[in-house]
Amino acid sequence: MASLAVAGLLLSACSSSSDDTAAETTAAEVSVEESTSESAATDECAYENLTTINPGMLTVGTDTPAYPPYFSDDDPTNGEGFESAIAYAVGSQLGFAPMDVKWEVVPFNTSYAPGNKNFDFDINQISITPERAEVVDFSDGYYTVNQAVVALNDSPIAGATTITELKDAKLGAQVGTTSLSFVTEVVQPTDEPYVFNDTNDAKSALQNGQIDGIVVDLPTAYYVTAAEFDNSKIVGQFQAAAGGEEFGLLFQQGNPLVNCVNKALTTLKDSGELQEIQDAWLAGTSAPYFKE
Repeated sequence: MASLAVAGLLLSACSSSSDDTAAETTAAEVSVEESTSESAATDECAYENLTTINPGMLTVGTDTPAYPPYFSDDDPTNGEGFESAIAYAVGSQLGFAPMDVKWEVVPFNTSYAPGNKNFDFDINQISITPERAEVVDFSDGYYTVNQAVVALNDSPIAGATTITELKDAKLGAQVGTTSLSFVTEVVQPTDEPYVFNDTNDAKSALQNGQIDGIVVDLPTAYYVTAAEFDNSKIVGQFQAAAGGEEFGLLFQQGNPLVNCVNKALTTLKDSGELQEIQDAWLAGTSAPYFKE
């Protein structure tokens, strides 16, 4: 009887110890799960916590026509071209599949106007400027750009090497762009520059001999001279503005998505993917610089 009692006590003790261990293990697992759940809940950039214009979709704005080398075939949805590829890469970092990226047509000049937006961000070679940043928000820069002059080979300014030689030229640029700002503020031409609604109109005026040259960003200049006008050249590029001119993704002011997009851009930069996209779609930077 005494032996049986001792055996019973031992079994009871073992059972109690086993139950306690199991309970502790279960409690630890629950704690880990709760911690993970709480971590996801507090991560504003977790896919399930993102707030977008259309739930479950990433809505991206850009203008039409959508020009090479930033887009291909005037079709942002194909993922081809520098900025189309960046939009999809950022979307992927945020958790959106390509099929969940929706595009909206947004005229360049209205993209940075104050007010509500019908997109989560706009990507359209929009330079980050203090004036624009007063009424909209920008991401970190995704490309540092210089401005350049394109002219036909028989243009009066085809051989220009200094800014002074451009002062009497008929120069054109798209309205509202930093290209136009470079004409008015850096070149300061004798005559008012020719202002066009879009780059296509400016290129047509150049081809028809209405103007001596157009000012565009350097990647566009490379594309125009390599793929569109056989008898043209990059006359030169301007030195970058102090601090560098950068393209940024544009948001409605106060949009909390900015922080998450910046994290996505940082990941793309650190991994080298952003540079790979740039190398795939943009030409070199060997155009000569204008002297004063």
